[in-house]
Amino acid sequence: QVQFVESGGGLVRPGGSLRLSCAASGRIFSGTAMGWYRQAPGKQRVLVASITRSGTTSYADSVQGRFTISRDNAKNTMYLQMNSLKPEDTAVYYCNQAPSVYALADYWGQGTQVTVSS
Repeated sequence: QVQFVESGGGLVRPGGSLRLSCAASGRIFSGTAMGWYRQAPGKQRVLVASITRSGTTSYADSVQGRFTISRDNAKNTMYLQMNSLKPEDTAVYYCNQAPSVYALADYWGQGTQVTVSS
């Protein structure tokens, strides 16, 4: 069974940090590239970071230099370390396969809310 469970969100002040976690089904996790997506109110969901099976990473310009994606294949878990957070980072964050054309449309999780506000 395919399942993505995101956690670690919260309310943080501008300039603060959060670490998100994504627990994924083993059957799909170890064999695919994975990504973190976010959806801000009134906007489409977008891919902000991705990581291949071997650990090659890619970032959207808006988070480059501030966010770090990583994965632990042995634990079927992916992480997103978010530093220097800005109000515009406020969104619900999701994990799924990457790039977006490979995202499993029927298996989006609940996501985890990140709110950056003073």
